[in-house]
Amino acid sequence: MLSAEHRAIVSATVPILEQGGEALTTHFYQLLFADFPEVKAYFNQAHQHDGGQPRALANSILMYAKNIDRLAALGDLVSVIVNKHVSLNILPEHYPMVGASLLKAIREVLGAETATDAVLEAWGAAYGQLADILIGAERAAYEGQAHAPGGWNGLRRFVVAEKRAESEEITSFVLRPQDGGAVMDFQPGQYIGLRVLVDGVEQRRQYSLSAAPNGQTYQISVKRETGGKVSNHLHDSVDVGDVVELLPPSGAFTLSDSAKPIVLISGGVGITPTLPMLNRALATGREVRFIHAARHGGVHAFRDHVDALAAQHPQLRRHYIYAETRDGHPVPDAVGLLDREKLAGWLPASRDVEAYFLGPTPFMRAVKQLLRELGIPESQTYFEFFGPAAALN
Repeated sequence: MLSAEHRAIVSATVPILEQGGEALTTHFYQLLFADFPEVKAYFNQAHQHDGGQPRALANSILMYAKNIDRLAALGDLVSVIVNKHVSLNILPEHYPMVGASLLKAIREVLGAETATDAVLEAWGAAYGQLADILIGAERAAYEGQAHAPGGWNGLRRFVVAEKRAESEEITSFVLRPQDGGAVMDFQPGQYIGLRVLVDGVEQRRQYSLSAAPNGQTYQISVKRETGGKVSNHLHDSVDVGDVVELLPPSGAFTLSDSAKPIVLISGGVGITPTLPMLNRALATGREVRFIHAARHGGVHAFRDHVDALAAQHPQLRRHYIYAETRDGHPVPDAVGLLDREKLAGWLPASRDVEAYFLGPTPFMRAVKQLLRELGIPESQTYFEFFGPAAALN
């Protein structure tokens, strides 16, 4: 149980976390993977090498320590973590492994003089509280998935029914259950967990669902990443008729129940979840501004699809911006980077809109700042991360 003394000790460690939290979490992951190698498949190792996962965990731990007496102030952080965990099938038995590695890292990085037995006891209690919160929320999510029409728990085998190139870098995979059953519905904007073996090693990843729900299949659209183990494996080695394993849809990046005009802003492969969101918004008659940024026309996926929708729905206006143009490729509406002037010209006259944006982290950071400058209320802006969650400052 987390006592008042425990809370005080955890709060007192905030300055230490602010100065050295990333070093602590980097060491934590090293210990976790060494002591419990069975969990390594749940983590994208690219995020370890570029520091993204340690930074994200350090930010989360810092937020938790700062708000240990008012957990409601954590806002959407818990929901984000729960959805990520559910999409990977994180189970209660995984939490003791993480807790043991965290406490071991605290002692080894901070030293016994700072990380006293009292400090470790306090952080053990604090971690136990957080674990209980997450396990409870995840249990409810798993139960909801299992009881939904077409739903399931754990891994389910799917056959690749179609493989289709969408651009020079992005390929779509249409996936049908091997058991011939239905699949559960999902909210546009959600993603799905995928498990494959690459060179005999288990790998798990999350991919946005890129087509509207139909009760029979799911579609993911995967960008080939330089050095990406799973993306290159899917592009090069997974074909029609092959089998992959999926976990049920998850994610909180979904359309709100509103009639306000909607702005969808994407960069690169960030376009994938906006496609079912676009379809859903058009079906309800909402005014939509669809803004997409790409390096050039050759890597712009789904342009024909969005253009066809714009021709059918007068309430949809779409705008494309490319970093550069190339001969033989489609022409964009603007060239360069998305800036305040361009975005202001493409937004509705009223700033009372809902804006959803996603893409590479630098792109999202810039878009968030632009929307703020242009007067879009922050409470009406929504975003999702491809990699580990971290603040967009």
